[in-house]
Amino acid sequence: MANLLDIRRRIRSVRNTQQITRAMKTVSAAKLRRAQERIFAARPYAAQFKTALANLAGRVQNVEHPLLAVRPERNLLLVVITADRGLCGAFNANVIRTAADFIRDRSDASIRLMTVGKKGRDFFARRGDSIIEEHVGLFAQLNIEHARTIGARIVDLYRNAECDAAYLAYNEFKSVIQQRLVVEPLLPLGADTLEGDGSLLDYIYEQPPQEIFSRLLPRYVDIQVHRALLESAAAEHGARMAAMDTASRNAAEMIETLTLNMNRVRQAAITREIIEVVSGAGA
Repeated sequence: MANLLDIRRRIRSVRNTQQITRAMKTVSAAKLRRAQERIFAARPYAAQFKTALANLAGRVQNVEHPLLAVRPERNLLLVVITADRGLCGAFNANVIRTAADFIRDRSDASIRLMTVGKKGRDFFARRGDSIIEEHVGLFAQLNIEHARTIGARIVDLYRNAECDAAYLAYNEFKSVIQQRLVVEPLLPLGADTLEGDGSLLDYIYEQPPQEIFSRLLPRYVDIQVHRALLESAAAEHGARMAAMDTASRNAAEMIETLTLNMNRVRQAAITREIIEVVSGAGA
């Protein structure tokens, strides 16, 4: 049985850890509020942009654009969005497992990866997968320029026929305790991707349709990448907040158990000393 000094050291260590987990929970809660505001503001814009593009594609016929070209999916690009840090439960593991399942299910195609986040980069690098580009440290100060950089690279790969389709794998934010794993197609922008609500609006076009598509389609890719990054950032803070809350409660339970064990050890020591004193007095 451990002595009193060892138990007191253990209790002190657990309490220090509990203070850290509580502080991390508070920080994640503050970051989550800001991330929620950004994603709730981005979702309507992304949805409306997609609807407008679907209406345009439904009204205009025989428009050719590199991003609308549909080719047999022999070479695929998978953009895997994870976090740069851990201590957020199964957030990173779930995305990595989903991406690995996608790679296994599409074993007939050549799949190259573009990783966003250190955790995904490290995992797939250890596995020896083909990583053509990596982005680390974006979530510290996430902005639209990061999405434009990633989107421009994806568009260039597709225009140059270096990939026949592009997919996004990320955690979609639902609530603090719930995230939805998503693997969604990004390119090509066909009828399946640009699906509207069934009702087409009649627009008046000032520019030729070809020019409109040339401007809107790359911007659509940037918007979808930005939305996915915001979703992943909010989901990460929510997962870390839930994980740190669970860790704090587990630490409290451990402190209670160790305190009870310490009291038992101390009571046993006092009882033993009393018995020794009584035995010595009787002798």
